[in-house]
Amino acid sequence: MKAAKKLVVSGATGFVGSALISRIVREPHLGEALALVRSRSDTLPASIEQICLGSTGDFSRPLPLAEVDTVIHAAARVHVMNDSSDDPLTEFRRVNVEGTLALARQAAEAGVRRFVFLSSIKVNGESTEPGRAFTANDSPSPQDPYGISKMEAERALHELAAETGLEMVIIRPPLVYGPGVKGNFATMVALVRKGVPLPFGAIHNKRSLIALDNLVDLIITCIDHPAAANQTFLAGDGKDLSTAELLRRVGEAMGKPARLIPVPAGMLMFGASLLGKKAVAQRLLGSLQVDISKARNVLGWEPILSVGEGLRRCFVPGNRL
Repeated sequence: MKAAKKLVVSGATGFVGSALISRIVREPHLGEALALVRSRSDTLPASIEQICLGSTGDFSRPLPLAEVDTVIHAAARVHVMNDSSDDPLTEFRRVNVEGTLALARQAAEAGVRRFVFLSSIKVNGESTEPGRAFTANDSPSPQDPYGISKMEAERALHELAAETGLEMVIIRPPLVYGPGVKGNFATMVALVRKGVPLPFGAIHNKRSLIALDNLVDLIITCIDHPAAANQTFLAGDGKDLSTAELLRRVGEAMGKPARLIPVPAGMLMFGASLLGKKAVAQRLLGSLQVDISKARNVLGWEPILSVGEGLRRCFVPGNRL
């Protein structure tokens, strides 16, 4: 009998990592998952072997990767709107570049076949002109320390792959939503739930998002697909929404209509600039579109959930939004 394939997942207790672990547990044919965690977690299924990295999340310490087929690296120092670090770029580089490369080097030395790296659409940039979506072949143009660190990690991984033969797959998702999501998306949901009037009724931008289950499915596809080796893929639901449409759909999904007031985008941007919230306003008012045709054409991958179904899953009884 053929032994189960071993898959190592870093960031296994995080938003994406925990969903990936759950999918692997539900579908044993995918392989046997090992979770890289800082300290032992009671939130992971009891059947999952946990490999503890210590409180600092040190990927340079020796790890048992000898019989592992694929490493999925979802751990990262994530983007935050108000970073309190004195030197954010140095901190992002320490975790997202040095930590990623340390894990990948160990994987290559242990004979791991493939390394799947969860990057970010911020490597492409912060915004697009309407109708001109980012593609996987665009020149990188990161605008903040997080995006810069992810770009540098990608470049370091490509160099390592060329040196060692370790197969590299890079996935760049935009905003990921699903049960338990935090940050700006959770704030938006809370405002709609409370019935707060929101001044976005006249906003006609276009933004790509990806449901958590769609992102996990793309990751799963990239574990084994022969054509995924040494490729970069952009992730998305395949349906772009304006901020106004997203708010309406969130309201529909939770059964509570969004209260939208039509305020011109220029007026909102001016007010946000006065309040020092220009970056937040740009995300709400500007466009960021992602072209997922490469994943479709190269991998034959399609999102398994529509936007509507992805949003409805956020509000299924027992889910945390």
